[in-house]
Amino acid sequence: MTISTETEIETKTKPTRVSPRDKAAATDDAAWSIINAEAAERERKTEALRAARLKLEAEAPAAEEKKVRKTPVRRTVARSRSQR
Repeated sequence: MTISTETEIETKTKPTRVSPRDKAAATDDAAWSIINAEAAERERKTEALRAARLKLEAEAPAAEEKKVRKTPVRRTVARSRSQR
């Protein structure tokens, strides 16, 4: 089978034109799939970090509370040169 004219070759090899609406829909679908994949990855990472933090908090000994002084610390007031 041989193709006799150029127009037949062009029609056989030329792709059909995609409508702008179809292009926009394909781009939208691709963008949303990327957004959803990133959100799922972020949630997975957050859960892993939360679990690690809770594990560390559970294993760590209770921190000792600071000792509270019964009497306040007396602070001296700096005098100016004229008061000396």
